Amino acid sequence: QVQLVESGGGLVQPGGSLRLSCAASGNIVSVNNMGWYRQPPGKQRELVATITRDGTTTYADSGKGRFSISRDNTKNTAYLQMNSLKPEDTALYYCNADVVRSFGLRNYYWGQGTQVTVSS
Repeated sequence: QVQLVESGGGLVQPGGSLRLSCAASGNIVSVNNMGWYRQPPGKQRELVATITRDGTTTYADSGKGRFSISRDNTKNTAYLQMNSLKPEDTALYYCNADVVRSFGLRNYYWGQGTQVTVSS
């Protein structure tokens, strides 16, 4: 099996920064696209940013210029650096990964989420 574990969330004041991590482990041959999503209170889950294995990134408009996604393929880990945080960034942040396992099996996996709260 494959597990995704997010970490790095917490309470931060407006204008502050956080760095989220997402580590994939288990029966992994390779990890293709990885992404960060978030679900604000009472709203649907939305895309934050994605990154391909070779480092090509995409961002939702809400995070452009403030958020930066990166990854370390040797650790099967993705990161989300979030700067200039706003109260509207408050959400449960989830990691998603496109994982290739043994025998060519391929699935998308989700982590359990890490809470980010931006408040003074």
